[in-house]
Amino acid sequence: MPNAETKISNVHRTLAHALAAAARGWHVFPLLPGGKRPLKGFTDWERAATTDPDLIRRCWARAPYNLGIACGPSGLVVVDLDTPKTNELPPSPWDRPGVNEGADMLALICLEAGQPLPFDTFTVRTRRNGTHLYFAAPAELPLGNTAGRLGWLIDTRAQGGYVVGPGSFVDLPDGVGSYDVIHNGPAAPLPAWLAALLTPREVENKRSPVSPREMLARLGGRSTGYVYAALRSEVQHVLEAVPGVRNHTLNAAAFALGQLVASGLLPSELAEQALMTAAQAIGLPWREAATTIRSGLTAGALQPRGIA
Repeated sequence: MPNAETKISNVHRTLAHALAAAARGWHVFPLLPGGKRPLKGFTDWERAATTDPDLIRRCWARAPYNLGIACGPSGLVVVDLDTPKTNELPPSPWDRPGVNEGADMLALICLEAGQPLPFDTFTVRTRRNGTHLYFAAPAELPLGNTAGRLGWLIDTRAQGGYVVGPGSFVDLPDGVGSYDVIHNGPAAPLPAWLAALLTPREVENKRSPVSPREMLARLGGRSTGYVYAALRSEVQHVLEAVPGVRNHTLNAAAFALGQLVASGLLPSELAEQALMTAAQAIGLPWREAATTIRSGLTAGALQPRGIA
């Protein structure tokens, strides 16, 4: 049992973090002391969450509550990189060399996407030595919570979700420990490519596509006819692919177009849009197609191709 001095110290610690979060514009609410669930009476925690420092002081003066941060009202997307439980191993297709936890999984995803690690943002070390990466949510996308959508041991919290905030101490059967800030910078904007992977398919299908004519207008000069013919040819290859070779064909098409993208002859948005449209037309799952297209474009970009 903590003594009175320890209890006061815990109150001061969590209160300080609650006020710091509110100063950033993040909406906070109390969690059970030592736990991860909202305090009784805060069933509508998303609406009750506040940035009012006076309310926060009055609330945390009562007990050493843990800190909850409501992601939706705060305009946050938090990427939760977890660590495995005892004897937990990555399932296929994530059973890859060097993938031992969520941070490794994200590193692999970034590598295959040709993207830098998005670690230069507000970051919290969790009680089981996992990591919370805080990002500013894109205003135009209604992102929600996900579990494993990006990969093994990677969850995300956004609209309708909350995270245990820094300064909290959790004492539960599955893990005991504190939540500590390890990078106190601002919450960086969520990388666009990660936002695309987290966009629900029904939202993706409702987004207004950019006109191919508008895209091609950016090409200009003598490259237009050549690039349009190449784009049309690769899309046709995908549309004609039969089961068993569809994914391979899509990857080859993405590779060829990635060469043109790297040469500055073809807008990457047009290549991705055209390939995704063709992939969905032949029945490839959206996530599988997105991964294949990303991989093919990235590989093709390493071998730029110009006009002969």
